[in-house]
Formats: sequence, C-alpha cells, structure tokens
Amino acid sequence: MDNSIPVVSKIFCSGNPTMLMIRRRPIVVNGGGFVVTDLSHNVVFIVDGCGILGSKGEIMVKDGEGEPILFISKKGGIVQALSTRNKWNGYSMDYQGKDKLVFSLTDPKSCIAQGAPIRIHIEPKRHCKNWDFEIGGSFADRDCTIVDCTRKIVAQMGRKELIGGKDFYHVEVQSGYDQAFIIGVMAILDNIHGESTRC
Repeated sequence: MDNSIPVVSKIFCSGNPTMLMIRRRPIVVNGGGFVVTDLSHNVVFIVDGCGILGSKGEIMVKDGEGEPILFISKKGGIVQALSTRNKWNGYSMDYQGKDKLVFSLTDPKSCIAQGAPIRIHIEPKRHCKNWDFEIGGSFADRDCTIVDCTRKIVAQMGRKELIGGKDFYHVEVQSGYDQAFIIGVMAILDNIHGESTRC
C-alpha cells in the first residue's frame, strides 16, 4: 500500500523519514539561495532566489542535478496590495518547462494579521476543507513545524548545534511526504524573513 502524499512529484516522497541539511549561500558570493544535502552529503536540491533569478518574489527549486522542478512566485497587483496577507504560488515544472499550480501559501503581512497562521493550500483541492498544511513556530529561530489538517507532523526544522549560526540547519520530513514541496516551503519562509533568497 502506497501512503505517499505527492505535491510536486511522487519521486520526491520517501518511504522513511528523511533528514535534509540546508546550507545558505551568501548573496554577495554566488547570488544567495541555499543547497540541500542528505546525511551522506549528496546534493538533493538547490534553491535559487532573487540574486540568481534577478526578480524579487521569485524562487526556483532544482533537483540535485540542477533541473528546475518547482517555480515559486509572490502574487502581486492591486488586490494583493490591499490584502492583509501575502500569497505565494508554487508551480511544478516538467521537462518541457511547462508549469502547473500545485500549492499556494498565504502569510500575514500587516500588524493586524500578525500572529495569524501561515497556511498552505494544495492544488487540486484535497480532502481538507479550508487548508491542507499549517506552519507553526519560528523560522527565524530555526524552530518550526509543518502539520497537515489533522495536526499530524509532516516536517520539523531545527538548528545544527555544532555548526552555529543560522546558515546551516536541518529539516526532517516524515515518510510519504514530498521533500521538494517541503523545501519549497522553506524557501518561501527564507524569503519572507528577508534571508538568502531575497534581494
């Protein structure tokens, strides 16, 4: 029986919990973003932000071989400017470069909405009514958790004690969940907090 929950693709779902190590790249040296490795130090994902792409509010997640798999953009326009929340859309990329909306993430942007949860909606709609995933905790402190709509932990982030600083941290993705999707969410949180994917 297959219990995988793909968002970007089933190939990024593992049958076991997976620890991913995230190392931020300096913006001044190589355009920012970050590199994601497994515990054997194999590059699994590469995340490019504004310093590479040249556009604010755009993020690209690539597989370990450098092929684009997820394009993320911050929604703009007058309606968005008047909203109390920012909206980010994630599009899966295929070998022809075509994209398909696979998720959207909303985060509070004003003092009125501060403290409101960051929620993620999966496309096409799934069994959850209002939202599919929710982020709690503090990304800035490298202590946050992603839960599904039943409150089951999907992924948990933590800081590597021995390496120090905020440039190196880990995220543990539970079995069956899409690792590319989780890294895409980490990239959005990085951008929201003005870190390595932002100009």
